[in-house]
Amino acid sequence: MSVPRLVIAAPASGSGKTTVATGLMALLAARGLAVSPHKVGPDYIDAGYHALATGRPGRNLDAYLCGTELIGPLFAHGAAGCDVAVVEGVMGLYDGAAGQGELASTAQVAKLLRAPVVLVVDASSQSRSVAALVHGFASWDPEVRIGGVILNKVGSDRHEALLREALDESGVPVLGALRRAAEIETPSRHLGLVPVAERRAEAVDVVRGLAERVRAGCDVEGLLRLAGSAPPLEVEAWDAGGAARETGGGARGGPVVAVAGGAAFTFSYSEHAELLRAAGADVVVFDPLRDEQLPPGTRGVVIGGGFPEVYAAELGANEPLRKAVAELARSGAPVAAECAGLLYLARSLDGAPMCGVLDADARMSERLTLGYREAVAVGDSVLAAAGTRLRGHEFHRTVLEPGAGAAPAWGLVRPERRVEGFVQRGVHASYLHTHWAAAPAMAQRFVERCVA
Repeated sequence: MSVPRLVIAAPASGSGKTTVATGLMALLAARGLAVSPHKVGPDYIDAGYHALATGRPGRNLDAYLCGTELIGPLFAHGAAGCDVAVVEGVMGLYDGAAGQGELASTAQVAKLLRAPVVLVVDASSQSRSVAALVHGFASWDPEVRIGGVILNKVGSDRHEALLREALDESGVPVLGALRRAAEIETPSRHLGLVPVAERRAEAVDVVRGLAERVRAGCDVEGLLRLAGSAPPLEVEAWDAGGAARETGGGARGGPVVAVAGGAAFTFSYSEHAELLRAAGADVVVFDPLRDEQLPPGTRGVVIGGGFPEVYAAELGANEPLRKAVAELARSGAPVAAECAGLLYLARSLDGAPMCGVLDADARMSERLTLGYREAVAVGDSVLAAAGTRLRGHEFHRTVLEPGAGAAPAWGLVRPERRVEGFVQRGVHASYLHTHWAAAPAMAQRFVERCVA
């Protein structure tokens, strides 16, 4: 495929990648271009802003969760039929999975996609030194092509002139300079940006403001030319139907699988629903904040991540739905829950009643649990056979105080050894976020259990 493409990277977190990437996506989409949005790493929230900016699903490219061999195919799947693709990086350009070299870094993904990189630099506290910084990043790995720099948080015309003068000798062109504009910064809280689903009207205005900043401060035609310089990518696009066929084909009967959505459950990779459908399921989204019953005919439930701690009182007040979920779980029907879903299935969350499926109570904690994990399924479940190995990601500020009566879901083997999660009857609940494109048999197994 030969879709024009750019990777928006930075020397470090907080430099302005999301500002530039989201603003550029929105600006190009407003011009009438079909823009394919992507995010390096496991982050769900940035992808939500990308989707708002482009009108297309924001898709993640995570070489740790999915393996390097799937980066190109997943990119091609998302970018099919598009005029241009914009990939927002993660952390600093060369930062990846801790202790594993370049794995899962923005640099690695850029190389796998053969995509030029635009380096967004926070220039607020430097002038001539910016040239040394850019030179270092551009020369560190000859396989990474840094095609331009965007200067962010520039203080004045004089400051911009000094920065541009310094970079004239670097050989890397300046493709934009953005002034400080705190008034359109996106609000954050304990796990990052506030998701689009929780503040859609305000988010629309923010994205529009970011697009205007990029239009006013960047050489958009230069960015498009750079994107167009990306060479053809020889790759076969990932396909959920093909993945389903490789794992045994679709189940018969089209069982209804209810997938939690709404403001409290915003963390889900688009490929999960695609794989469930390819496996034969009729996927129906429900909102635990508003819906008092599960969708008619529900045979299984998938509850992904999000922020139930923010909505604990409202979730607790929806007693009819809590009872419906508990009754379905007690019947032995398949229920798969990740992180926020795990908390929702607990007996309580910060004192508010939850579904009571699990003999456990959850509460907020001061400690952030964050990082990639390697895991092995401890026993058979609706998602995996005993011994199944996969990679996941933990990201939460809650702790669970479990009782007895349930087997663990996973044995974590790296970077630490411990057991984690719950398996009881048809329930599989865990803090671990996984990407089913790397293990499509999980979706197939889940739908088959729904039929059975």
